[in-house]
Amino acid sequence: MKILILKENLKDGLNSIVKAVSENNNLPILKNILIKTFNNKIRLTATNLELAISKNVSGKIIEDGSITVPFSILNGIISNLDSEKVSLESKKDNLILKTDNYEAAIQGLSEEDFPIIPEIGNMQNNLKISSNVFNEAVLKVINCAQISEIRPEISGILFDFQISSLKLVATDGVRLAEKTLFDKDYKANFIRGFKAIIPLKTIQEIPRIFSKKEGSASEDDLHIYFDPNQILFKGEDVEIISRLIDGTYPDYDPIVPKKFETECIVSKENFTNAVRLVSNFSGKINDVKLKSKEGKKVMEVSSSTQQIGENRYLVPMKSKGEDFEIVFNWRFLLEGLKSFDLEEIVLGLNGDQHPAMIRSQKDFSYFYILMPIKNS
Repeated sequence: MKILILKENLKDGLNSIVKAVSENNNLPILKNILIKTFNNKIRLTATNLELAISKNVSGKIIEDGSITVPFSILNGIISNLDSEKVSLESKKDNLILKTDNYEAAIQGLSEEDFPIIPEIGNMQNNLKISSNVFNEAVLKVINCAQISEIRPEISGILFDFQISSLKLVATDGVRLAEKTLFDKDYKANFIRGFKAIIPLKTIQEIPRIFSKKEGSASEDDLHIYFDPNQILFKGEDVEIISRLIDGTYPDYDPIVPKKFETECIVSKENFTNAVRLVSNFSGKINDVKLKSKEGKKVMEVSSSTQQIGENRYLVPMKSKGEDFEIVFNWRFLLEGLKSFDLEEIVLGLNGDQHPAMIRSQKDFSYFYILMPIKNS
């Protein structure tokens, strides 16, 4: 293999695949990346056996071939080069790297030693969606996901495709978020619906890698392929293939409130500022209290501790239903508020023992559910 490549192109490729590089000392080959010429392209690939990322980068191919080298060594060199152009050449099991004023020989291994990257069996059926639309949906729910060894089925995001709709759902047992996309948002030729649980570490890579490039006039289309054990996200020059989490996602519909004792309409900006400000006085459990005041025209947001003191912030609101006094984890409450791009949000409450919901007044495609902290 012999190629010429711009340093920035190689650096961009390495940044794309970094999260799939493993530090597994039992399988040191997983610390390596595969550099290979492929269909007149230069392809960089990394895998940790659960997740594999491949990135095609532009360059001049003088001679086809392949080699694997330690990611950390190559990345360290490329990050500190001051030359724009780089020559890479494989000689036996060494990668010779040259610039105008630098040369290095990196000991590598042949492609035969690198794990085989799995492939999707059915490449005929797929879902095509704007990467920006999909990323926005992912970012609305991803904060609710949490890796759990006790409950591995919630260690990712539920991908619930039902032909005319696609739901993304995440929960950590204390809060839950659901975002629904409709068939106007995507094109798909699957003949039946399916559900899959995408690992958190995989779904975190989607917005990072498939983002609209700075200066680009258009956004990339994302093609999603699926089989019972794995899922493939494919863009113009990058692919992410991942194993799926085995198991059944919890039936969360029973905990989704269908009606409320109290509904409050508040300014998202005012409410967010209130939570941020009073949280400085919150205790070890990050608690803030919400309480209706002045004939349900004002919401008092407060927190207090014996060591620091107390503070409160009054937020105007429109409210109907019962008076309320309820305590939330302020970090979880704030993350829910931040996921809405609205001037006003609706807070639905059913007392201090049942889940609360944050939603839009008009758009029902997204909601955020949060359990209160028991008020002792």
